[in-house]
Amino acid sequence: MQKKVAEVSQLQLEKKTGLANKEIVELQEEQDELLNRFRVVLDEWERKGGDAKKYRAYASAVSGLEFDFYNLQATFMVLKNWVMSPQGGLRWVGRLFMFGSILFASWMLSRVLSRISGEALSRVEGASSLLRTFLVNFVRQAILILGFVVSLSALGINTSPILALIGGAAFVIGLALQGTLSNFAQGLLILAYRPFDVGDVIDAGGVSGIVDSMNMLSTTIRTFDNKKMIVPNGKIGGDTITNATASSTRRIDMTFGIGYDDDVTKAQKILEQIITEHPLVMKDPAPLIKMNELGDSAINFIARPWAKTGDYWTVFWEVTAAVKEEFDSAGISFPYPQQDVHLYQVKE
Repeated sequence: MQKKVAEVSQLQLEKKTGLANKEIVELQEEQDELLNRFRVVLDEWERKGGDAKKYRAYASAVSGLEFDFYNLQATFMVLKNWVMSPQGGLRWVGRLFMFGSILFASWMLSRVLSRISGEALSRVEGASSLLRTFLVNFVRQAILILGFVVSLSALGINTSPILALIGGAAFVIGLALQGTLSNFAQGLLILAYRPFDVGDVIDAGGVSGIVDSMNMLSTTIRTFDNKKMIVPNGKIGGDTITNATASSTRRIDMTFGIGYDDDVTKAQKILEQIITEHPLVMKDPAPLIKMNELGDSAINFIARPWAKTGDYWTVFWEVTAAVKEEFDSAGISFPYPQQDVHLYQVKE
């Protein structure tokens, strides 16, 4: 190696007088080939535990291109031969081509596989859209990351130190972001057990509304007054989750009070007629209508009709309005809260 470097140096001096352009190009190519072999030996030595820092420094010191602006013809010839040599420009062109090809192939493969996985999950009965979205994004990103690492290897970059650095950084970041990892873990549990899905009406983490979207760290809930609330998955997973739309049917709990002077039998018949004749009230299970309580100010009836989940509020509002109209027509009152006060005169 040192002998070859000395020969190249001597010819560099001769090059300034224009004497050895061809010879220096040939020796430069031989030197590059020797350096490449030398680096391969150093790589193997380091894998076996050797320390090759000073030898790599030596290789870096004697490698590279030297431009002599006093002899443009010789410099141009050096550049031209380096570009056209298998150990020089052609090698880097091939590596760059492989780098770009692997990235492009990874991008195309990620799109195809993510689409296939999404379509496959859409055919699975009971698979939530949250799980489908997560797996599609995971497949796409995993393939892109893997493709990027492979493309770096195609450039001749040793990815082992990079992966080791990423692993160490992940450990440190994991210790610093324990709360975030808790949200991530709860997100995985939500995807696994599917307590709710996109479009469900839930009460979780102190927020009530419609599930708009979800990622691995948080869930976005759109409240009934159209505000978007972003709730950490850790808070949702550690609290009670109420899903109002998990079932296809719901029972509507209603209470109506009448005065003590009103006709109880007539009120019962009016309630039964209104509820049983409503087109959205289900026949099976049958609605329950009973006098339930003798309250302080009123006799309270309970009404328990069943309806489809999507018809819940329609039935609630229409039945309430119909009861008010029919009670008014029948002369049945809605008593206000009242309290009787009895006065006794004490004789002295």
